[in-house]
Amino acid sequence: MTFWNSIKVAFVALRLNALRSFLTMLGIIIGIASVIVMVAISSGAQKEVDKMIGNLGTNMLIINSGAGRWGGRRSETGTDEPFSENDLKSITEQFDFIEGSSGSIDAMATVVSGNRNWQSSINGVHADYPYVRGWVIEEGRCFDDREVRTAAKVAVVGQTIVEELFDGASPINEQIRINNVPFTIIGTLEEKGQAAWGGDQDNVILIPINTARQRVSGRTSRTVADEVGTMSFAIRSDANMETAESDLEEFIRNLRKLAPEADNNFNVRNIAEMIRTRNETSNTLGMLLAASAAISLVVGGISIMNIMLVSVTERTKEIGLRLAVGARRRDILSQFLIEAVTLCFIGSLFGVGFGVGMAKFIGVLTEWPISISLTATMIAITTAACIGIFFGYYPARKASRLDPIDALRYE
Repeated sequence: MTFWNSIKVAFVALRLNALRSFLTMLGIIIGIASVIVMVAISSGAQKEVDKMIGNLGTNMLIINSGAGRWGGRRSETGTDEPFSENDLKSITEQFDFIEGSSGSIDAMATVVSGNRNWQSSINGVHADYPYVRGWVIEEGRCFDDREVRTAAKVAVVGQTIVEELFDGASPINEQIRINNVPFTIIGTLEEKGQAAWGGDQDNVILIPINTARQRVSGRTSRTVADEVGTMSFAIRSDANMETAESDLEEFIRNLRKLAPEADNNFNVRNIAEMIRTRNETSNTLGMLLAASAAISLVVGGISIMNIMLVSVTERTKEIGLRLAVGARRRDILSQFLIEAVTLCFIGSLFGVGFGVGMAKFIGVLTEWPISISLTATMIAITTAACIGIFFGYYPARKASRLDPIDALRYE
C-alpha cells in the first residue's frame, strides 16, 4: 500500500467515527491552543518590557546620592550629600568609556498654555540628556551647552504635552508657563509610551538644569549650590558594563572620601543588568509555560493511544483479513501510525486556529500586547506530529503483530 493510499484509508476510518475522532483530538486542540495563547501573551509582554527598558537607555549607568546605611537601616536616595557639577565633570573626564553625561533635577509642576493647564514632570537636564537616554528629538532641536550655562528659558516637550496643550499641532516657538515662568518651546520628543513602572514617559518637559535650579524646582542644598540630582552616563557599546560600574563606584568612593569599611552613600543602577534580570525571569517563565503546554500535549497523546488501542480491537477482523490476502506487517504498522499522526495533525491545525483567535480576543479584551510567534506555532504542530508517532506506535505495533488466523476468528 502506498503512502497516499494509507492517508486516504486513514481519513475514511476517522470519518466513520467522526465524533469519537473529534473528542480524541480535543486534547491536542487544547494543548496546541494553550501553547499559542501563552506564548503570544508572554512574547507580547516581553517585547513591551524590552521597549520600556530600551527607552531608559541600554548602555547607561544611573547614579544617585543616598542609599547609605544608618543604624542598620538603608536610607533613601538623596538623603546624603548630593552630587555637584564638579563631581559630574570629574567623573566624565576621568573615564574614556563615558560617551555622554547629564544631571537631572526633577519636579512636578502645572504647565499653562493660553487657557489650558496640565500637570507634568519637569526635568532640568544638561544638553547631552536626550543622547544619554536614547531619546529622539522629533521636531525642532534640544538646547545647547550655552543655553544651559545662561539658564535660558527654553523647553523640549513630550508628546503628551503636545496633545493636551496644543491638540497635536506643532508647538515650536509657542510659549508655556511653568510656575509662572515663561518658556519657549524649541523642540518635541518622539513618542516613547508607558514606562516600565507605569508612568507616562511622554508627559515630560526638558529644560536647562540651571534654569530648573534657579526658577522652577527651587532645589538647592545648603552644602551644594550647583546640585545635579541624578547623574546619568552613556557607556560606550564596546565597554564592559560590569567593569565600568565597578570603576565608577571606586572612583566615587574616593571622590566622596569614604573609608574602606564605610557603606556607599550613593547607588549605581545598571540598565543592562536590569535587562539581564528581565531575560532570566522571562526564561524561567518560558520554561514554566513550556512545561504546562507539554503536560497538555502528553494528556492529548495518551488519549490518542487509548483510542487507537480501541480501534485496533474493533478492527481485528479487518487486520486479519488484510494480512491473510497479502498485506505486510509494515503496511499495517504504517496504516495505524498514519491514522494517529493524522489525528494529531488535524487537531493541531484546529488548535492553532483556536489559539490565535483566543490570543487576539484576550488582547482586545484586556488591551494586553499580543505577539503571535510563527516559530512557536510551527514547533507546536511538529511536536503534535511527534506525539502522534510516539503514542501511536504501540497500538500500531500491536496491530501489525496480530496472528491472521486468530484475528479472523476474533468475535
